[in-house]
Formats: sequence, structure tokens, C-alpha cells
Amino acid sequence: MADIKSLVRQFIADNFIMGSNGPKFADADSFMDQHIIDSTGFLELVGFLEETFGFTVEDDEMTPDHLDSLNNIEAYVKAKRPA
Repeated sequence: MADIKSLVRQFIADNFIMGSNGPKFADADSFMDQHIIDSTGFLELVGFLEETFGFTVEDDEMTPDHLDSLNNIEAYVKAKRPA
């Protein structure tokens, strides 16, 4: 499987930044602080994660600790993905 961060970065670039000419962001940058993703965008991101990685994001897991940066998403996906 491709690198988690690369897949998510590409999804964000394609859906929220509108391609590679948009603002760049580091793996640890907060999507909210950088105004990359809004609340509706997070729902789209959750759908992408569920479809791409094959697990369900529970309501109580929709937190910045899990979803607000590439680093957080990578750790969350690794913890949630079936072994």
C-alpha cells in the first residue's frame, strides 16, 4: 500500500487546495490553523479515510488529535487499520 501521508496529501491537494499550485503544508501543520480544511471538509476527509483504508471512523474519534495533520492521520490510520 502507498504511503499514508502521500495518499492523504494528494487527496487534500486535489479536493481542498485545488492542485499542486496551492499552499504547501508540512506533515505537522494543523489543517484548521492553516485554513486548509473546514468542518465540511473534515467530513469529506473522514469518508476518504474510511474508503481508502477500510475502517470506520467513530463519532468520538473525529478529533484534532486524530485528523488535524498528516502526522496525526498517519498515527491514527496505523492504529485503526486491521492487522
